[in-house]
Amino acid sequence: MIKLTPVQREVLVALVDLYHKLKGDAVKGEDIAEVIKKNPGTIRNQMQSLRSLGLVEGVPGPKGGYRPTAECYSILHYEEDEKEVAVPIRINGKPVEDVNITGIELLSIHRPETCRSRINYLGDLKSLDIGESIIIGPTPVNKLIISGKIIGRDDIDNVLLIEVTEMVSIPKEKVCDIALKNIKYITPDYSIRDAARFFVKTGIRGAPVMAEGKAVGIITNSDIAEAVAQDMENGIVKDIMSTTIITINKDAPLYLAVELIEENNISRLLVVDNNNNVKGVVTRRDLLCRIFRLLGHAIF
Repeated sequence: MIKLTPVQREVLVALVDLYHKLKGDAVKGEDIAEVIKKNPGTIRNQMQSLRSLGLVEGVPGPKGGYRPTAECYSILHYEEDEKEVAVPIRINGKPVEDVNITGIELLSIHRPETCRSRINYLGDLKSLDIGESIIIGPTPVNKLIISGKIIGRDDIDNVLLIEVTEMVSIPKEKVCDIALKNIKYITPDYSIRDAARFFVKTGIRGAPVMAEGKAVGIITNSDIAEAVAQDMENGIVKDIMSTTIITINKDAPLYLAVELIEENNISRLLVVDNNNNVKGVVTRRDLLCRIFRLLGHAIF
């Protein structure tokens, strides 16, 4: 097992950071020296020893420099992945550029009064101060988001220690896994009174408006209440329905349904297949129930 000196580790971390920012181009020794505030001669000396350890490879030529090897990623506990996706980070509500989260580890989870997390990152966060608020995520797969306050920072190993105040994750499932497939719908020629009775009878708060097997609109309790307030209760559904229909593919991930509902400030989405045929409905309530289903198995 290779044991790095603090300076060697600092050089390697800076090399990997710059290598990712340059999207795979070789990194100049002068650029590393500028980042870690060392003399370029010191960097050259360090690179000689790091090359002999198999952690760095030299690239000759005018555009040459240094590249990290697979062993370098391993010793820094990073993962080398050409398909990596950036995990966002926000400090005091503002996005931070050129920084990517590479690892999240929960600490002290057995303690009843606090929960802390160790965050590994690529990039420069030396300007951060203890006590600043931080939001990390969403992560690519389960859309994990963690928020809290910074309580420690290690600039050599690129580690943040945060006090976690909130943590949420969206299940890795498809919309069709939770969508209501027994569609309750009405037609455009329904009277508004009959639509209200239909909602009361079925216990729903909104429904697609269908004509000849196609969705032509959406009507909700709010639409009916507004119609009554305007003395339009003797009208028909066609007069008050919304013709703006937001759909989502049945195979789309749940997080996309959450995004669409929030972005459009609506309470339901029509679920369609690849031919745009309506296959179900997914509501804000369906999503909340699924996200918090695991709580039902927990013992508090």
